[in-house]
Amino acid sequence: MFGLERLIPIGIRPRRSHGARAVVTGAGSGIGRAFALEIAERGGQVICADIDESRADETVALIERNHPGAAHAFRCDVSRREEVEVLARFAESLFERPVTLVVNNAGVGIGGKPVGEIGFDDWEWALGINLWGVVHGCEIFAPQLRAACGGGSDGPGGGSLRNHAGPRARPHQHRGGIINVASAAAFAAAPSMAVYNASKAAVLSLSETMAAEMSGTGVAVTVLCPTFVKTNVARDGRITPQSARLADTLMRLTGFSPDSVARTTLDAHDRGQLYVLPQLDAHLIWRLKRYFPAQYTYALGLLDRLLPQENSTTTDRSSVSDKTGV
Repeated sequence: MFGLERLIPIGIRPRRSHGARAVVTGAGSGIGRAFALEIAERGGQVICADIDESRADETVALIERNHPGAAHAFRCDVSRREEVEVLARFAESLFERPVTLVVNNAGVGIGGKPVGEIGFDDWEWALGINLWGVVHGCEIFAPQLRAACGGGSDGPGGGSLRNHAGPRARPHQHRGGIINVASAAAFAAAPSMAVYNASKAAVLSLSETMAAEMSGTGVAVTVLCPTFVKTNVARDGRITPQSARLADTLMRLTGFSPDSVARTTLDAHDRGQLYVLPQLDAHLIWRLKRYFPAQYTYALGLLDRLLPQENSTTTDRSSVSDKTGV
């Protein structure tokens, strides 16, 4: 954890994402679904948690085509602590041992209004999922991850999923991990996205803190900070129409596929990497803000004033919004 793991040849380095006993939130579509599918491809077993159980069932059905018995659907509203606690108990019961990988992915999109026009209902709704959902996942699953790395039983899976692993799933003793899905918005600080920016910035800071706390325990922490990924996050959130159209256009033209982002993130997690910025523009924003903070903020404000303004009407599909991620 102090950089020594990077000196180990990749071929013999423990790979946390292989043969994992995993829980993925927001697994009903987008990045969450891609994580669940890729974990199963790597010989793991995965609980696909989502507020929309039918979407979670769809993900499980996709996994079952090639990996029978590798997945299980579970309905969970991550904004409700008691539901995440039930999810954690279910996971430990199903696997008959602690989970080894948690992907806190569930999130919603929100934007298009400046501070002062957002309204507290939107603040509470988005922070409940984007921030508290991740807090619940970290606080509740951290003891299981520590237990998995503290001498608990190794090997892939247990319970009804135990027989799935087969020879492909190689156990790695004393290794676990947590992946938190944030966004480049965590540091980009774009105007009219205060709620989303604040929620993702908090997830980034939480992940950095946990990485320090978990150092030396065998639990790796990775935070994913993409720009545009081809998911439903813009269409399923509370975003003003013009902002939603712009986001959809940028996703279509520049967005990475969820599958690519999931693979890249899991590979980085195997290397013990904290930050994952899968796109070039995310790296550019990171460096511009770091080296030219005043100029960066001024340019953002100028751009915001030059863009056409819109009314404060938002598209609201919150009833299905907890199934996306970024």
